[in-house]
Formats: sequence, C-alpha cells, structure tokens
Amino acid sequence: MESIRQYFKRTDKVYLLLCIFSSVMAVLALASWAAKQGNGFATDAITGQITGIGDYRRAVVQAGASVIGIAVALLLSCIDYRSLVKVWPVHVVLTWGLVLPTLVIRNVSIGPLTIGYNAGDTDNFSWYKLGGFTFQPTELAKISFILTFAMHLNNVRSRINEPKELAKLLLHLLVPIAIIHVQGDDGTAIIYGIIGCCMMFAAGLSWKYIFGAFAAMISAMAVAFAFFSDKIGKGYQWYRILAVIDPENTTGWAPSETVWKDIIYQQQRGEIALGSGGIFGNGLFGGRYYSVPNAHNDFILSWIGNAAGFVGCCVVLGVLFAIVVKTFVTGARSEDLLGSYICAGIGGALLAQIAVNVGMNLRVLPVIGVTLPFYSAGGSSVLMLYICVGLVLSVYIHNKKKLFS
Repeated sequence: MESIRQYFKRTDKVYLLLCIFSSVMAVLALASWAAKQGNGFATDAITGQITGIGDYRRAVVQAGASVIGIAVALLLSCIDYRSLVKVWPVHVVLTWGLVLPTLVIRNVSIGPLTIGYNAGDTDNFSWYKLGGFTFQPTELAKISFILTFAMHLNNVRSRINEPKELAKLLLHLLVPIAIIHVQGDDGTAIIYGIIGCCMMFAAGLSWKYIFGAFAAMISAMAVAFAFFSDKIGKGYQWYRILAVIDPENTTGWAPSETVWKDIIYQQQRGEIALGSGGIFGNGLFGGRYYSVPNAHNDFILSWIGNAAGFVGCCVVLGVLFAIVVKTFVTGARSEDLLGSYICAGIGGALLAQIAVNVGMNLRVLPVIGVTLPFYSAGGSSVLMLYICVGLVLSVYIHNKKKLFS
C-alpha cells in the first residue's frame, strides 16, 4: 500500500484522470449508440428473448480494453522510457515484422487467423483478424516509430539543420509512410507524417526548412490539381476531396448521381446528426436520432453531438484538448531531450487525429479513416493509446525538472 501511495504521489494524477474520464464517456457513448442506432441486444426472431449482447459488444470491448489499457499504462509508467528506447531493435523487429506481411498477403486465413484482413469497404488490407477480434499492427508500429525517431533526433541534436542529417531524418520518416501507403491506409500515413513534423519542430528544425516545405507542398498540390487531378489517389479518394470542395456537384466532378450521393452520404448524415442535437442534445438513451454510417467508429462525434448536443461535444473535445496540452507540457518539463521528443510525437499524434476526425465530422476535411482517440470503437486502438499514455507518464515520473525552473 505504501508503494501504491508513493506511486500516485509521483505520477500525473490529473493526466490519468482525464484519460479515464474520456474512456468512461466513450463507453457511455457507444452504449447509447447500440441502444438507439445499432441493434442493441441480440434477440430471438420468434420468441423475442435476449440471446446475446448484440451491438452492446462494442461498448463492452471498449470498457474491457480501457481497463486493461489503464493497467498497462500504470505498469509501463514505472519503467524508465530510456530503457525502452535502448531496446529499439526488439520492438522494431516485432512491430514492423507484423506490418510487412500485409503488404503482400491479402485476406489469407491460417486457421482462425486472417492476415491482410480488409476491415472496411476500401483497399486497406492492413489488419489481422483472430476469431472475432481485429488488430492493426501499424498502430503498434506507430509507438515504435516515435521511440526510434526520438532516439534519432536525440543523437543528431544541434546538427538537425545540416542537410546530411536532415536527409537521414526524412528517410527515417518517409520509409514507414511509404510502407503504409502501399498497404492502402493513407489516413494513417498522414498521421505518421504529422508526428514526424511535430517531433522535428520540437527538435529545433529551422524555419527556412519549414516555410520551404509548406511552399513546396502548396505548389505540388496546385500542380497536381491543375494537371493530374484524374490520377490523384485511388478514385474514391479524389472524389472525397472534391465532395468537400463542391458538395453539390455543381462542377460535375461526379461521373453519375449515384456516385455523388454515395460519396457525400456519410458526411451529409454526420452533419445532420451533429446539428440535430442542438445545445443539450436529444438524450443518450432517448429522443430522435439520425442514422450515420460508422457512427460507432470514425463518426462517433456526430453521434455525441446528436445525443449530447453542442455542450456534450465541447466537454468531449475540451478534455481531449487538455490531454494534448498536458502531453506537450510533460515534454516541456522533461530533464532530457529524449523525453521531450517522445511527448512531442505522442502529443502530435493525438492532436492530428483529433483535428482530422473533427474536420471529417464537420465536413471541412475529406473522409480518410482517422479515428477519434478514446472514443472510436476498437479494443486494439484503445490499448495502443494507453501504451502512449504510459510512455508520457514514464517521462513525467522519471524527470524532476519543473516547467519554469
């Protein structure tokens, strides 16, 4: 008991409570979705008796994964993050050893295990399926990437702006992005890119490179849109971009009305659901609701807006923003640069996912399959998220420097 008391005296209790609050709210939102928009309990078609938990399964899985994840985070926080960085060959081989087979193996079953499983309606075959559970190894590889990229930046230190060292860092960043792009998961590839940029910014990347990169990106996008628009992405990706720019199809970008309606349907329904909740919502387990495809996953925010209204969305996003800020603050108070870079990467990942997911739900960004941290249904995603929480807590516990000392 004394050890437990000493642990909680040293750890960031506010950070941990914010994460737990988000998990509780996520389970409540998914249970609400199952009751109103999903199928709730599974029932016998003849007798009407309950035969299973039905769509409540997602809420149960989320709750179980959160409990396990919190326990993992607490245990991981007791390990010095420097030790985890030192064993980088182990987690690199383990994580990317799981990712690489999905590049060439598509929906191949070996007993109860399916390699290269397609969890959606796109050409993303980056999943493993074991029985009724799915797992995306790129989420675990994301943690390994943050640790190795932090180590790389720590080794480079003040030489980051030397062209030779910067080229090595960009290669370190672009290789995993290219691998994930080949998998067909461009949403995750974009998140990796943002993580790398945040970490290099924290390491002191020169503004001339930052401005130069933005100028090159804008120029490349302008050229691509002007001359190669029919070759951008994979058909539906290009349509999703155009659906945000011209949702009414006034320019005739969609080849048919069927394609147009299919592309805009999800975001259109999500926008209606968000607005229908008003200020205080229609109630978590009562009132009217609007059906939104994948409302339990990428569009969970639209369901929260429908059920809990503008106030509910503000609470959810306010707590998530506080978690991001606390993550960056922990990095700022780190006594070494390695801890700072790790927190910058995790904070950047959280901020990127939140911003992109909210943009998707508000119909200002195209749908690219990015989940809302803590809230989107998925047990493996929650576990990976709490591993990141454990790393941030490890940086907090194993450092003594104060923010303004």
